[in-house]
Amino acid sequence: MTDSDTARTNRPILGGDIDLSDMAFLTVAEVAGVMRVSKMTVYRMVHSGELPAVRVGRSFRVPAKAVREYLSAAYVETS
Repeated sequence: MTDSDTARTNRPILGGDIDLSDMAFLTVAEVAGVMRVSKMTVYRMVHSGELPAVRVGRSFRVPAKAVREYLSAAYVETS
């Protein structure tokens, strides 16, 4: 794929097949707030692979979609 292909689609392309134009990322602190856990818990989840994340410099960013999917899968019905 060339630069003209990327310009023509008007979307950023990474590795030729990943479209990040509609992806939102959260900081570890934001994820901790949403999940009502400590930042250390989120870091443990990221390092264990339980929650996917992208490293940006020395920080991590977690896709908002991954947080929604994790919470949906962890939902427990009570009787």
